[in-house]
Amino acid sequence: MREQQNTKERDLWLDWKRWLNYRSVVKQMPLFLFLAVLAVLYIYNGHYADKTIRNINKTAKEVKELQYEYKTVKSEVMFRSKQSELVKAVEPLGLKELVTAPVVLGAESNKQ
Repeated sequence: MREQQNTKERDLWLDWKRWLNYRSVVKQMPLFLFLAVLAVLYIYNGHYADKTIRNINKTAKEVKELQYEYKTVKSEVMFRSKQSELVKAVEPLGLKELVTAPVVLGAESNKQ
């Protein structure tokens, strides 16, 4: 019984030696290269994803800032376009607000 266990252990050791000899390693080289290329691609993909996420966050922040600026400018334009503000703005130019209603000029139609 002990002999069988020793032979199994020796066969297992010889099996590992068979996998680690020069010819087997050279034979397995395409697999090792393929696995190395996959590892490099996996690492590259991770870095690319991180870079893309950073760019997306940066762009989202810029869009949010531009939205705030748009709302500020829009409210300022609405404030300045009020009638009372327009009167104040054109007063230095010598323009005044109409007190009377405007007169509508129309062409007379030829009645027959």
